[in-house]
Amino acid sequence: MSVLSNSIVWTIAGSDCTGGAGIQADCKTIHNLGAEACSIITAVTAQNSAGVIEINAVSIDVMKSQFDALEQEKPALVIKIGLLANAEQVELVAEKIAHYKTTWDFAPIVVYDPVAVASNGGNLTEDDILPTIKQHLLPVVDVLTPNNKELQQLTGVYVFSWDCMENAAQQALNLGPSSVLIKGGHIDIDESYCVDYCHDGYQHYWLASPKIATEHTHGSGCTFASALASLMAQGYLLRDAFTIAKAYINQGLRLAKDYEGPYGPIWQGPWPRERQDYPRVLVSNSDLALQLDWEPALSAHPVDTFTSGFAQIDEQKLGLYPVVDNLAWIERLLKAGIKTIQYREKILTGRDLEQSVIQAIELGRQYQARLFINDYWELAIKHKAYGVHLGQEDIQMADLHAIKQSGIKLGVSTHGHYEMLKIQEYQPSYLAVGAIFPTRTKDMTGQIQGVDTLAKLVELNLDIPMVAIGGITLERATEVIKTGVGSIAVVTAITEADDPEQAVVAFNKLLAKG
Repeated sequence: MSVLSNSIVWTIAGSDCTGGAGIQADCKTIHNLGAEACSIITAVTAQNSAGVIEINAVSIDVMKSQFDALEQEKPALVIKIGLLANAEQVELVAEKIAHYKTTWDFAPIVVYDPVAVASNGGNLTEDDILPTIKQHLLPVVDVLTPNNKELQQLTGVYVFSWDCMENAAQQALNLGPSSVLIKGGHIDIDESYCVDYCHDGYQHYWLASPKIATEHTHGSGCTFASALASLMAQGYLLRDAFTIAKAYINQGLRLAKDYEGPYGPIWQGPWPRERQDYPRVLVSNSDLALQLDWEPALSAHPVDTFTSGFAQIDEQKLGLYPVVDNLAWIERLLKAGIKTIQYREKILTGRDLEQSVIQAIELGRQYQARLFINDYWELAIKHKAYGVHLGQEDIQMADLHAIKQSGIKLGVSTHGHYEMLKIQEYQPSYLAVGAIFPTRTKDMTGQIQGVDTLAKLVELNLDIPMVAIGGITLERATEVIKTGVGSIAVVTAITEADDPEQAVVAFNKLLAKG
């Protein structure tokens, strides 16, 4: 894993002489996940499996000198905060962050793991610093990552139910952070599953993972927050960083469970690539949601839209997949030998739209092609289209039961790890992942996946045909195909080519080599 020098993360935390938590765990995690780790040490602790033996808080002057050194050469994209040993340290860190957010060209993202008690039960702070944290630090925090005990200390709410978790998250948000991510490892709502919850002030994200039986959990909170920081420094959205960080923790717990001794550290390893380590996304009324008796009050959709297991496509690899907006292009490309195509109509309405959809479906049948209708699932069902393609928002509004019962194929757009895992719960006919590159047809700011992320998603998608889409030109197609994705969707690379038919031939040659 190469370290990205421009993805700098500061970790402000204490030193753990055993190496399993604190600064040591943070730096290993940040580096192993691909960012550059810098550190500001707040305390030197002496601790082991028996407990915390001694805490030596770093003086304010020494902390300031560390800040000064980093400010001059390595400003951070993300600042991760762990142990703060006293109120003076809290005030200094809060003051520094407030200054950076108003004076730096890029306001750093702040991730705060509110650790006050070590996993082995030892108190890590010199005095009661909670009032200072609430008054000064929480208002400048972007992502708060408490466990159940830390959450109770901050909000007074002890979580023992789904409603409690949402209520506690809202209470935490009221203290100032932009988002809160509740770690479920110490929440015993279900015997067999650990459920983690994220609320960013607008959206709710729930992840569920089978519990891993191990006593080697030392440093899990530090590791999780540092993983989140490393990923966000590399441009991952919070929901995706949340998902990957959880997989990183699951990997660390799974591979640490065979360590010798009764108590030890979680393993801070490389990027998590095993599907078994990734959580499942909880979707209202899914089989897992029903098993866990999960029906959150705030985030449940009022209509039961869930169903799973849509009609399968006759081939795992869909090949070249043009997306066009009129009948003339459909016919022209089908004549050129295209076997998978999407009709994305954005202008016609009413009877004109329906007639155009009917003609498109007929063209698909005439050329024995897989023709998907974008968005208009009711017309696709009515006129027996081969398939329909829906976006994330459409999934919430469409009658998925009707689509499944009709037998037509369903393709769904996804953007990143979280959405891909979410849509896997529905088991659609195919998954589209994008945007791989910036595109002129749609503003995908903040959701550009890149080839590296696409390759990681291909590894995690074991049995559903996958389509890559977004800004894929002939020149870029080779690196996209190398990821193992079975299909590439194109728009302007075909419709704006000097010779569209020759462009089809060139794309197909590359796919055949793939």
